[in-house]
Amino acid sequence: MIELKTMPGQPASMSTITVLTLVPNAGDRLSRCLESASWADDCFCVIDPSTSDGSDDIARRYSDHVVVHEYVNAAAQRNWALPQIDTEWTLVLDADEWVSDELAAKIRAIADDPNSLDGYNIRRISYFFGKQINYCGWHRDFNLRLFRTRKGHYLDRRVHSKVVVDGPVGRILDPMFHDTYRNFDEYMTTSERFTTWGAQDLFEEGHRARLIDLTLRPAARFFKMYVLHQGFRDGYYGAVLCGLGAFAVFMKYARLWNLHREAKRKE
Repeated sequence: MIELKTMPGQPASMSTITVLTLVPNAGDRLSRCLESASWADDCFCVIDPSTSDGSDDIARRYSDHVVVHEYVNAAAQRNWALPQIDTEWTLVLDADEWVSDELAAKIRAIADDPNSLDGYNIRRISYFFGKQINYCGWHRDFNLRLFRTRKGHYLDRRVHSKVVVDGPVGRILDPMFHDTYRNFDEYMTTSERFTTWGAQDLFEEGHRARLIDLTLRPAARFFKMYVLHQGFRDGYYGAVLCGLGAFAVFMKYARLWNLHREAKRKE
């Protein structure tokens, strides 16, 4: 059992760590995610109401703290959930991620240490089409996922929103794992959504798509991933991943260009 620590002004019965997981259609991966977090004091699963593959039933097998809430984007969903968490610490874990034993032990040690920082970036090891990617820039993937609950909130962005922590932030080398895109269908479905949302965020912030964004920026992304970050060392998987990364950049700015084109037509 984890020895519970109390903070000034908090009740002695307060538990220590909640794992927050957003649950989409992820029935083939969710069990591994929640099983890896079974050591936590609470597992708060927020179900997307459009989930239709039984993921909600899987969540209820691992946790009695399961709610359904309308999904707008990940940032909005997490910002809705955080005020309902009453533990000192929150670990954000996606349904296609899982925690290593070493990371679990490290998180428990952090929660037990009164001198811990207010947030921690965690190293993430990712798989692409079933293969672990060791280069392409993915080997430098750190995500701020562990933080004191009352000191963190997510930026209001549709895609790739990051949590902002009011206080000092450290780094954990013990890894979490990420079973990302398993095939082209998964990648294309996610890319369609993310490039659309990314373009909308840029449009609302007043950005415009320049020719350099449509031509040199995708090429620069490929060069950075494949050459500078040595994606060539991941073989065919690295080449495909870097190519798709460059294509996603092109599509985001092409969609941004189209948003301005349609807006101008309506004037």
